[in-house]
Amino acid sequence: MTNYTICIFTENTIGLLNRITIIFTRRRINIESLTVSETERKGVSRFTIVIKHESREEVEKLVRQIRKIVEVMAVFGYLNDEIVYNEIALFKISTPLGGKSLDVETINKQYKAWVVYWGLDYVVIEKTGNNEEIFDFFGYLKQYEILEFVRSGRVAVGKTEKGLVEYLPEADWAYYL
Repeated sequence: MTNYTICIFTENTIGLLNRITIIFTRRRINIESLTVSETERKGVSRFTIVIKHESREEVEKLVRQIRKIVEVMAVFGYLNDEIVYNEIALFKISTPLGGKSLDVETINKQYKAWVVYWGLDYVVIEKTGNNEEIFDFFGYLKQYEILEFVRSGRVAVGKTEKGLVEYLPEADWAYYL
């Protein structure tokens, strides 16, 4: 199975997420990761959806179906080598008195992860990277007591020179300051 990242630029509209995910459900395609946020333009949202599928043709059909939704401005399907992407993970690690101490130097230098909160009984460590890097770090942290683990969906940008501006209709867009 091949990983595909589908980037969808839309108007920021109530109920749109439901209409987009129904297309995946009808085609019996599982969403591995889903991230939605506003873009640099006010009122324009970007959906980044990761799926695994055997057939590129089926993914292309899926993209064409998404394009038919009125509020969708642009849709792009990418393979992993066509994008720059990352995820973020947070690990809550127990640090009781008398317990095994954290090797912060290894965490920082070898795994490029950072302690972002230091409490009395636990620390929260942030790790960014791809799926393999995050789970490699997870394997390292198994020597400690992991209280919680959460990771975001993928965020990605295409490796093309063009940005969002070239794909959206002409308009007077408001930008964030």
